[in-house]
Amino acid sequence: MDPAQEAQNRETFRQAVTNTLERRLFYIPSFKIYRGVAGLYDYGPPGCAVKSNVLAFWRQHFVLEENMLEVDCPCVTPEAVLKASGHVDKFTDLMVKDEKTGTCYRADHLLKDFCKDKLERDPNLPAEKAAEFRHVLAVLDDLSSEELGAKIKEYGITAPDTKNPLSAPYPFNLMFQTSIGPSGVSPGYMRPETAQGIFVNFKDLYYYNGNKLPFAAAQIGQAFRNEISPRQGLLRVREFTLAEIEHFVDPEDKSHPKFPDVANLEFLMFPREDQVAGRSARRINIGEAVAQGVVNNETLGYFIGRVYLFLTHLGIDKDRLRFRQHLANEMAHYAADCWDAEIECSYGWIECVGIADRSAYDLRAHTDKSGVPLVAHEKFPEPREVEKLIIVPAKKELGLAFKGNQKMVVEALEAMGEKEAMEMKETLESKGEAAFNVCTLDKVVTIKKNMVSISKEIKKEHQRVFTPSVIEPSFGIGRIIYCLYEHSFNTRPSRDGDEQMNFFSFPPLVAPIKCTVFPLVQNQQYEEVARQIARSLTVYGISYKIDITGTSIGKRYARTDELGVPFAITVDSASSVTIRERDSKQQIRVNVDEVASVIKEVTDGQSTWGDVLWKYPTHSS
Repeated sequence: MDPAQEAQNRETFRQAVTNTLERRLFYIPSFKIYRGVAGLYDYGPPGCAVKSNVLAFWRQHFVLEENMLEVDCPCVTPEAVLKASGHVDKFTDLMVKDEKTGTCYRADHLLKDFCKDKLERDPNLPAEKAAEFRHVLAVLDDLSSEELGAKIKEYGITAPDTKNPLSAPYPFNLMFQTSIGPSGVSPGYMRPETAQGIFVNFKDLYYYNGNKLPFAAAQIGQAFRNEISPRQGLLRVREFTLAEIEHFVDPEDKSHPKFPDVANLEFLMFPREDQVAGRSARRINIGEAVAQGVVNNETLGYFIGRVYLFLTHLGIDKDRLRFRQHLANEMAHYAADCWDAEIECSYGWIECVGIADRSAYDLRAHTDKSGVPLVAHEKFPEPREVEKLIIVPAKKELGLAFKGNQKMVVEALEAMGEKEAMEMKETLESKGEAAFNVCTLDKVVTIKKNMVSISKEIKKEHQRVFTPSVIEPSFGIGRIIYCLYEHSFNTRPSRDGDEQMNFFSFPPLVAPIKCTVFPLVQNQQYEEVARQIARSLTVYGISYKIDITGTSIGKRYARTDELGVPFAITVDSASSVTIRERDSKQQIRVNVDEVASVIKEVTDGQSTWGDVLWKYPTHSS
């Protein structure tokens, strides 16, 4: 199939899915009667139920399974916290403006759309130009504002709506700013992620956990990003739900006792070597990936395996799920390794879960800015003699030499590693001065012998004090749910074959309503039996919908199939009823007093539909 036809098919499929979702009130644009606001959506009743089921399973699969400490922190965050984390200075996207109307666009999105459009819709595109566009797409995240601006100019890209010229790209901070209290002197932001609330509470959580590592803290909550030009429905929004885990671990021991539980899993992985070489994702055994060093450590590998199980249990198609390793230019300088769980949908491969080994960066940043040591302790059975590197900057001499930059030079000297410090000591003793690169000043300075003292001392230590590393799986719940909608969406011909009927094949685990109860005809006796079954379902904690309208049973089945309801109970006698399974449309006959327990068994996953099909007599409608 040619790329243009493929793109058209994807668009047609997406339209069918979103039309169904909006018509059945899974989600709708917020403030619709006021023409809505881009990037904000309301979840309707079935959407709320799906989201609630996904989050309940997330808690069961991660928080309960790993005995995590769950917290709930405020959405409004003081500026000092996000200054320390780097968000105030660096949480930006590059933006361009329509020079006549002032409408704003994300610069990288315009360039990405242009290249993709050319590749998909221009059949006469020369091979050389196609290769260039593919290269631009591959390095898009790595382009500076100057490079991005040059490409936009070179390709003659204009404002999509008006074709007006565009400004040069410039950074735009994505956080919503606010002020805390009426005076306006205490600036704050709506949090762009939930993680910082966990990091600032590390000291108390470590104490609560009996001063023991490793341990994990978890949080589910709203996050806010003032997207420049949000689109792609639920995939890029301005307010969204995150579920994040911060697993704190000794940087010298990143093994995991439960790694053997996932070591034999095999799934699509996309290591950076394969990406650079232009190869496709391939099935890799996670145990082998860790053993070969493709994945940095066991704890990271364990969470990759657990994320794979979580997503596939929800109903994500395992053939359209891959784990892509970040390229070297994508990773923060402090990160040891990062992988994204990407799910393929009509928009392409979408990052839905990030799993990163962030080393000790976050706790160190908050320790430096707050002055509170966010550290862990390992007590030794016997005192140990250790050789300690002692660096003592002479602040007076450094102040005279570097004036306002003294603080940055002092910090850089104190942060030296042992190898660099001993090389400097040797140079100072032989030459009296040494060249020293100060990263924060972005220049090389001259350090003289009287400006710093470097030595080694033997000390007795009773414990080791260290900053823990953190491994962070971060889940975009809205993105996972949207991909689940697409993966579960199906059509089939109606009974008489004159139209296509939509249905969602959700697993019972996430289905918004677990079953429906239909009296076959309007009849007082059948309606009483339906109400009796409804009471039993309530006792078992099973969500249901009762429909006593007089419409045909076929139409009632079709209505609930479109909501993804897995089971329909039809009351056609006073003593027994039929249970119909949504995907196969097969039916079994069950006694009235057993029906709630059967539904409970299959929706809880204790039995499959195949098990009950074998156990109970089948029924032909």
